[in-house]
Amino acid sequence: MYDIVADTVRIEGARILATLIRTVGDVQIAEDAVQEAVIAALDAWPVTGVPPQPRAWLTVTARRKAIDILRRERARRGKEEEGTRMIDLARADLPSDAVVHDDLLRLIFTCCHPTLSPPTQVALALRTLCGLSPAQIAGVLLTTEAATEKRLTRARQKIAAAHIPYRVPPVDELPDRLPAVCGVIHSLYTAGHAPVDGAAVFDVDACAEAVRLASLLHELLPDQPTATAVLALLLLTEARRPARLDASGAVVTLDRQDRDRWDRAAINRGIALLNASLEASDRRADAYQLQAAIAAEHARAASYDGTDWPEIVRLYDLLMSVAPSPAAGLARAVAAAEASGTATGLALLADLPPSPRWHAVRADLLARAGRYAEAVQALTASLSGAATDSERRHRSQRLAELRRLA
Repeated sequence: MYDIVADTVRIEGARILATLIRTVGDVQIAEDAVQEAVIAALDAWPVTGVPPQPRAWLTVTARRKAIDILRRERARRGKEEEGTRMIDLARADLPSDAVVHDDLLRLIFTCCHPTLSPPTQVALALRTLCGLSPAQIAGVLLTTEAATEKRLTRARQKIAAAHIPYRVPPVDELPDRLPAVCGVIHSLYTAGHAPVDGAAVFDVDACAEAVRLASLLHELLPDQPTATAVLALLLLTEARRPARLDASGAVVTLDRQDRDRWDRAAINRGIALLNASLEASDRRADAYQLQAAIAAEHARAASYDGTDWPEIVRLYDLLMSVAPSPAAGLARAVAAAEASGTATGLALLADLPPSPRWHAVRADLLARAGRYAEAVQALTASLSGAATDSERRHRSQRLAELRRLA
């Protein structure tokens, strides 16, 4: 029964929370009410059975819990505003799916209010939209769990104190808010596509939610090239997900993936969106367009050996000039090794900060160069940092192979 509740919360939790925030107007109260509703489900469902509409059950229960919280707040503070919110909550109808999706988009724009710093916007969105723990968010933002906790607390307090509106802003405010919204949706997808730790290689629900939100944003702003590019990038990346694991659940690297398993419909739509985005921006590409263009090059290739690596290197060079990052630098080094040889890739790696994945990439390039003893050292170093269970198994198996060769 715990698994059923956990699955329901994982799939529907963000929608329930978004709907409750719209009605309550307070992120912390909404989060507390949803948590209490989950506890109630764990108590009730083993006795009564799983309800026919689990999300509706949790939404109604969370609404009642929110009323209880507001009643306690009203008694403690002696304020009338909680009474008004209780009336609104009691009268509210269960929202349709269309309203729920709009609630999620409102929640993104609330998280991306310009009074919040960019890291805070991302942290708050990953917490409320994806349900990531502070430790997981810290891994995405490369900070500490304690710092993330403080950042989230301050963000909730600021939203409540400043009465930041829970809405999609007016048209004239959208362009200023758009970069942050796109960044949040992309971060949400990244958190699902490449978790920093845990048992899963990817989080299907988080990835699907990010794609859905990107689609909603594109519908809201169909002429904005950045929003279009984000959706294109997510579709082109998501199209390859079915081939990332074999039948046993082991990681399959790009060079060994069965490309017949790639989602060609998603690839075609992603490429069409990318072209539309580039045309709308006079072909002056931003970071999302460049990443989508790289994904499109991989998607077009009939095989790994048939990939246009020089073009991918050119695109990564542009990306590093527009939005440099360690992740882009690692990928550029891999592409350069394919295009110009292992020595070129290793030289590019030398200029990047070490990390577990940096050591793993370096180990692969060293092994290609026949430097197996050094590759063993590098891959051993890669196992000391955070990684998913599947990544650790993959690296451990590879390490055993390299030790035999060394």
